[in-house]
Amino acid sequence: MKKIVTLLSICLLAIPAIAQTCCTSGNFELLALNADFKASHADPLPMSYAPVAGRMVEFETQDAGMKGKAFYVPSDQPTTKVLVICHEWWGLNDYIKQEAERWQKQLGNVDVYAVDLYDGKVTATADAASKLSGALDKKRGETIIKGLISLIGMNKQIASMGWCMGGSWAFTTALLAGNQATGCVMYYGFPEKDEKKIKTLQTDVLYIWASKDKFISREVVDEFGKKVVASGHEFDMHAYDAVHAFANPSNPNHDRLASAQAEDLSLKFLKAKLQLD
Repeated sequence: MKKIVTLLSICLLAIPAIAQTCCTSGNFELLALNADFKASHADPLPMSYAPVAGRMVEFETQDAGMKGKAFYVPSDQPTTKVLVICHEWWGLNDYIKQEAERWQKQLGNVDVYAVDLYDGKVTATADAASKLSGALDKKRGETIIKGLISLIGMNKQIASMGWCMGGSWAFTTALLAGNQATGCVMYYGFPEKDEKKIKTLQTDVLYIWASKDKFISREVVDEFGKKVVASGHEFDMHAYDAVHAFANPSNPNHDRLASAQAEDLSLKFLKAKLQLD
């Protein structure tokens, strides 16, 4: 009996350490299953959005029999400028579609693609989002993005942007875009840890960090920034006095002021990188 109690005590003591590891290591698969992380994400406020200029498109991927999907918002005129948006752990919902149209309107002569990393799955509960994001196959996600890049074409400049889980995938998009990459905006995305991958980066990074974020430490972001700079590119980190997911308009705890400030900075960054000014 004493052995059982001792073992149970060790397991209970280990839980905070496990949580701390996943919350600072950049391992989103572990973090997605963390109870505190789930609790920090309020379920999205209900909304129904009828797209004005965008539509869903499909494209081929290297996975046999499986196509990729994205919400496409075209420019009013032919363009070689593209923004790829990566959704949060809720999936490609109406909020992301609305954001895709809004960012296209603000940027102007740019085609916008909001990529669907969940192959059509969308949720509005943290429990389901935890399962979807934790089970996301990295190879499938990369295959989808590669398929989207093929659809975009080789003669285009590609900027990327995303929030939380999507922030991490925005960085992956920048890596996969190679010399087509021209700017990456990561809203509190989990930093890449693999230095070999970071060395292949071919563009600058703007990182939006929440100083009250309990899941991504300043130290982890700073270390990531050093590796980006070592790859020969600029890393610009801006901190806001806000919590994780502060810029999500579907979040009941949405911070309008911090979101507006971060958006203004991101807009200027993307316009400069895509040479839209």
